[in-house]
Amino acid sequence: MAVDMNIQELLGINDSDFLMHQVQGVWATKNSKILPYLHHAQELRKRFTKIEFRHVPRIQNDFADTLATLSSMIQHPDKNYIDPIPVRIHNYPAYCANVEEEEDGKPWFHDIKEYLSKGAYPEHANHTQKRTLRRLSNHFFHSGGNLYRRTPDLGLLRCVNA
Repeated sequence: MAVDMNIQELLGINDSDFLMHQVQGVWATKNSKILPYLHHAQELRKRFTKIEFRHVPRIQNDFADTLATLSSMIQHPDKNYIDPIPVRIHNYPAYCANVEEEEDGKPWFHDIKEYLSKGAYPEHANHTQKRTLRRLSNHFFHSGGNLYRRTPDLGLLRCVNA
């Protein structure tokens, strides 16, 4: 796209330091699957008067990572065109949103915590609810009386009540 727009100076930002060094020719690769990509990138580099690469750690690249995930989930009949995805940026992080207290007085994660610690399902759970609880519990673990949520960046979020 930058070539089509006749851009002369380009800043490439990548969250893979390893791949970035390979594209720059600093490191060699033996992976035959990536060689065509690297050769194409080397040819494209010649079309710019100035090109610079910067590494951004994945933890700081959440927005781009989210867009990449969204784009990989879209199936469009015309592979060369995908309808624009409207993106809204909020003024506050999503984790600051309020969580309504449950009517039974138990925290939202009570059933997950009980399942992980005792292997017990809620008393009136049907087959679908049990399956959902098993699937949800894969994203959590119970330690020291606390429930933690695993995050994609290998961090942990402690689950707390309202």
